Amino acid sequence: MATPVSDPSVLAATSPQGSLLDSKLAHSSPGKWGAIAFGIMLLIGLIYIGTHLSADLSVVHSASVFPFILLGIALFIALGFEFVNGFHDTANAVATCIYTHSLEPHIAVVYSGIMNFIGVLLSSGTVAYAIVTLLPVELILRVSRGSGFAMVFALLVAAILWNLATWWRGLPASSSHTMIGSVIGVGVANQLIHGRSGVSGVDMDQVIKVFKALLVSPLVGFGMAALLFFFFKLVARDPRLYKAPEGTAPPPFYIRALLVLTCGGVSYFHGSNDGQKGMGLIMLILVGTVPTAYALNHTVGRSEVQTFAAVSTQVAGALHNYVDPTATVGDTGAELERFVSDHKYQPQTMLALEQMVTDIRNEATNYGSLGNVPAGMQANVRNQMYLTSAAITLLPKFGPKLSDNDTKVITNYKAFLDKSTKFIPTWVKVAVALALGMGTMIGWKRIVVTVGEKIGKTHLTYAQGASAEITAMITIWLADTYGAPVSTTHVLSSGIAGTMASSGSGLQMSTVRDIALAWVFTLPAAALLSGCLFFVFNKIAG
Repeated sequence: MATPVSDPSVLAATSPQGSLLDSKLAHSSPGKWGAIAFGIMLLIGLIYIGTHLSADLSVVHSASVFPFILLGIALFIALGFEFVNGFHDTANAVATCIYTHSLEPHIAVVYSGIMNFIGVLLSSGTVAYAIVTLLPVELILRVSRGSGFAMVFALLVAAILWNLATWWRGLPASSSHTMIGSVIGVGVANQLIHGRSGVSGVDMDQVIKVFKALLVSPLVGFGMAALLFFFFKLVARDPRLYKAPEGTAPPPFYIRALLVLTCGGVSYFHGSNDGQKGMGLIMLILVGTVPTAYALNHTVGRSEVQTFAAVSTQVAGALHNYVDPTATVGDTGAELERFVSDHKYQPQTMLALEQMVTDIRNEATNYGSLGNVPAGMQANVRNQMYLTSAAITLLPKFGPKLSDNDTKVITNYKAFLDKSTKFIPTWVKVAVALALGMGTMIGWKRIVVTVGEKIGKTHLTYAQGASAEITAMITIWLADTYGAPVSTTHVLSSGIAGTMASSGSGLQMSTVRDIALAWVFTLPAAALLSGCLFFVFNKIAG
């Protein structure tokens, strides 16, 4: 029998109206100064983005406007993903601050948006390319062709649709899970299109590594928050910390300061981690549409290229020690692409790698700097570097045993390749930061209500809020340090659940069940959706 529309549980799941948050919003100021501050940041950011994007595109000379139109559409969709990401993950950061009356809702949201902005700007970029390395290499190498565009659009559209669906239901779902599911879906679909089976087109070692981080982080969040709550009870004897807030009175000054700081910390580290998920895809879009400007890192100058040439000679000599004298190779690029795709080392693989290292060295030396590489060769040189880096990554596991000295030399060489191809311009970070911040300030209410009112059976206490926020901040910081994408949503939600369980106040199992179901179904649903979209887009692209 269908549940009546008037059922409060349904209303709570589909709309934040009638929640405790509405009463707070009715008696709070709209945070005009914070909105003005973010508005100024938005205006300055847009001017900065427009100026630097125009300067980058000034080197592109195309008789057709189609690449620029495609670039605009793709960037709009990619930033749309980050915008929707702001609905989910950054909203979690403000929930505890709002429900403990530490900050007024509007002020908390603007504060979180600004801290996210700073976090994205100062991010390292390691998480961005941790996502990109999950993609099939053959599609990355063809990102400027139909199948490459189909891949990027399928990933982004699938992630946006699933994030919107879960947000509409008020379910804190993981953008990390969504993106990884979309990656797997595209990889499987690509294999099926080419008459192959399985997921050999996806770097499953990397997928498992990332998935372990996503699996462990909620458990860490639950356990660490519960332990922190017990620690609070041992060292802080103030009884006010363990009672639900009375009326709209703010918490004691010291706990309020802690909650405000941790809210900012979670927002900052969310920006530095989750904010990177779309950056790598935006870079693929830029490489695919305007390779002349973005295929190679033009900041790599002549002196670095000279150092690179010397290191390349060392690497070629080191690789030659492992070349089978009887081996022959025709197309070096095709051989390395085969090795990266099927992970099967053959005698000719090392010879192909040695020759590719030598070819890249000669090209870089001839051109002097990466900025001097001719427009028509930028994408080709990038593909050579990217393919060589991917092959070197797989060599220790699938190739011959390398000496420690050779491994050190090859690792140093790979770092230069990655610097040349895996870079993120500052204006991309600014664009992502603005999209995240705007998403937070527009779509925050639904997820905040779920986190603040529907996980525990009782109102969130000050100690519970502080324990959950500190846990989320530390977990995300550690993940960002090691370049592992984690779910802010699940870390904070599980942290709140841990404090509720440890305090004996109990959990609303219906909400916990719904969040768990979203956690379970996000990956396969996103994979199925992106795989189907890839089939459709690939067909359209021919």
